[in-house]
Amino acid sequence: MTALAPRLYVDSADTDRVSSLLAAGVVHGVTTNPTILERGGRTAAEIPDLYARWTEEGAREIFFQTWGGDTAAFLRNAEGIRALGERVVVKVPATRDGFAAASALVRDGATVLVTAVYTVGQALACASIGVQYIAPYLGRMRDAGIDGDAVIARMQEVCAGSSSNVLAASLRSPDDITGLRLAGVPYFTAAPDVIEQLLFHEVSDSSAAEFDAAMGRLGA
Repeated sequence: MTALAPRLYVDSADTDRVSSLLAAGVVHGVTTNPTILERGGRTAAEIPDLYARWTEEGAREIFFQTWGGDTAAFLRNAEGIRALGERVVVKVPATRDGFAAASALVRDGATVLVTAVYTVGQALACASIGVQYIAPYLGRMRDAGIDGDAVIARMQEVCAGSSSNVLAASLRSPDDITGLRLAGVPYFTAAPDVIEQLLFHEVSDSSAAEFDAAMGRLGA
């Protein structure tokens, strides 16, 4: 089986930092959830404006999470999210009612991510109903004493041959991203700081400065 090309997403509602990463072309899209929106000082009423802004800035996928606690409410609120446009992905929590909502959304043609997935069994259920993305939280797994790296790698394994793939979240360092990639995970979302750390090495910067200085001496 051909390995999927890796994708990076930025996990934030800080519009300035998201815009910077989109402008640089280093992220495929933007992921949010209610906690991230609240942390960024955003309200539910601002979701359409965020979608419009990030679409214009080049995001190819933008994730917003439905809410409500039961299947009917998840589906009702997902309607407004889906109406935003073709680049939107509906996030649904990995609860009993969430799985029922995710299944209905997939059957209706929505692009769906099931979030807060903590077990391989939950990942298998996601694959069985055909969701496009599965979001386990590496950092939170480790905080709970779970070997998140091993569990997330197994999640990707049970998705083999399906339309579902892991989009790993709660990534706290570049090593978290590269380690999971080496284990076969294709997609990653992280805070702006982590994405920027992934791009940086001091020797790269000093080498670039040396190249510029040499060109200056060459009269460029």
